[in-house]
Amino acid sequence: MSTHKLTLTIAGNDASGGAGIAADLKTFAEYGTFGIATLTTIATMDPDNSWSHGVTPIDAQVVQDQLNTAFAGPGISAAKTGMLPNASVINVIADKIEQYPDTPFIVDPVMVCKGEDEVLNPENVQATKKRLVPLATVITPNLFEAGQLSDLGTLHTLDDMKKAAEVIHSNGAKIVVIKGGKALPGEDAIDLVYDGTDFLTLTAKKIANPTHHGAGCTFAAAITAGIARGLSPIDAIKKAKEFVTEAIEAGFEYNQYVGPVFHSGYRLNRQENI
Repeated sequence: MSTHKLTLTIAGNDASGGAGIAADLKTFAEYGTFGIATLTTIATMDPDNSWSHGVTPIDAQVVQDQLNTAFAGPGISAAKTGMLPNASVINVIADKIEQYPDTPFIVDPVMVCKGEDEVLNPENVQATKKRLVPLATVITPNLFEAGQLSDLGTLHTLDDMKKAAEVIHSNGAKIVVIKGGKALPGEDAIDLVYDGTDFLTLTAKKIANPTHHGAGCTFAAAITAGIARGLSPIDAIKKAKEFVTEAIEAGFEYNQYVGPVFHSGYRLNRQENI
């Protein structure tokens, strides 16, 4: 039996490399795990049209075939989802994950592309509620996604986040992490963790730069890899908060439209300059 920790991302490809499977695989590597990817969508951005997004779905059967390949190895230590194009793909994923109930499963319920404000596919919200939320070891919605999953609409305050977390937990997720990020007022980026009994708030000073593209993917991937490496879910979430904060601090401007986080930031901050 292999001693290597295998981590699986089931997500879209961001052609600019900042989010999606690129972010996940880089994060998995930073944590010392062996990353495997099942591609669900291809997201492209048009530099001649204000970085408008195009999203091309991968056929559900091809997703199924990729999952069969991924799970044919020595065992997945933890898996996560990202951008999912439609209910057919969500059902294929849920069917596979249900076959491996002991594999920690992290759901990052991506509903919009960065810079966009339209839900990628409204049917995904219902399919995610029905099939993925009940399987989630940890689910990591942002404020918009938490509002959709809880049917509470726009969330503005920490109390709103608590109400939404309770609803999402009642639908089956074991641990709910609602990312307040920079959206809440104040100097701190606040994330709320709820395990069905206790609320925990994680805070970090807001970073005054625009290089946060891919932060949500990176955060969920860090939780996934942390759990794969043996951390408890709560400890993995705390570690992921530190990891993504330093990745944001190390971010850079890709072009006039977007600035990605730099996934090696956490490690490089602890090494001497060469």
